[in-house]
Amino acid sequence: MRPRQPRRRGALTVVVSLLVLSVGQTVATLPAAAAAPAAASTVAAAQDQAARAIARSLSDSAWRARVQHAALTTDEVSVTALAGRADNALKSTLAAADHRIAAAKGLDAGIGSLLRLRLGDHAMRSALSAGKAPWVAPATTGDHVTTIVAYDARGRAHALDARHAPARPVYVVDIDGSKALGAGLGVLNRQLRHYGLDSAAPASALQSGATRESRTQAAAGGFWTTRISAVELSDDEEPWVKGDAEIYTLVTGFGHDGTVRVDPVDMPYLDNDGTVYRPGQILVNWSNYKYDLADAVMMEEDGSTNYRDLAKAIATALLTITDQGTYIPLVNAIMDAIPNDWWTDDPDYVDSWYTLASSDNGTRYGARGNGWMTVEPYFVQQF
Repeated sequence: MRPRQPRRRGALTVVVSLLVLSVGQTVATLPAAAAAPAAASTVAAAQDQAARAIARSLSDSAWRARVQHAALTTDEVSVTALAGRADNALKSTLAAADHRIAAAKGLDAGIGSLLRLRLGDHAMRSALSAGKAPWVAPATTGDHVTTIVAYDARGRAHALDARHAPARPVYVVDIDGSKALGAGLGVLNRQLRHYGLDSAAPASALQSGATRESRTQAAAGGFWTTRISAVELSDDEEPWVKGDAEIYTLVTGFGHDGTVRVDPVDMPYLDNDGTVYRPGQILVNWSNYKYDLADAVMMEEDGSTNYRDLAKAIATALLTITDQGTYIPLVNAIMDAIPNDWWTDDPDYVDSWYTLASSDNGTRYGARGNGWMTVEPYFVQQF
């Protein structure tokens, strides 16, 4: 969605010099993360296959009218639901594409259909209603592409300007980002738990490491959090073929057992840049952490994230970091954990916030300058 910050491989060196790197069995036995480009290319190929199949199917006038009605009456429609009235060959092709995408993203087989179809731009509605023959394009995952490929009903490919939507109506075949992200964060949580990156916060540890005030409040029932009262991401120019952003944040810090923990936080409301959102969302649950500081790395689900591989990459890096009795920022370790090739399309790095404190009350700008959050302490009272 947004221009990526160049990777800073040297940045981790300074941090690592402060750490004790262990070569324990837990890290040594972690399976190697698969190459992300394989997942990205599989997802792109599956979307392209689905787009070409749908384009060719539009030669049937009755079917074309049904697709047109769906595109004009809904923002997006499941291709599986749409194909329920199509011929068996198209249904089979779309079902196979859906299966390949779910597998490439490391999602459970029971997730169901991820492919969606929508009109590429609201301005295309009048031309579509007037009977202009539509083309079909697969959604691109790259932010810096200059051309978009679209297919006509004869299967011919046409190059379109990525920055300016054409007058001709174009159906876009995309992934349901909200559904994929929700399922993906579930996978990520389970995998991080499997690797030991969700250390528990037993009451005894919480009491021994807490201040007198927090011990009193915890005894009364409840816990302190950091809540987002407002948030905005910077504006940019992205391809018209891409849909709304799907944002999530990896909150990291040291658990009460001294092990690094990662808490993924879904932010489904952050659809557009240049818009101030006021979610009142809890970002950090301080009862999970040993220290009064945590970091946050904001990412975007960009279509081809493999969440199992992401968890492996993060665990491989973070399980070598041990608690030295003082807080150590973990943002660079998270970013350096992700293989270089992943930054071609996936996952998108949005911004990061170093050393968020439980006492923070006001606006914090991201280290990259791509966004800001207004945060406030918020006590969650137990019933």
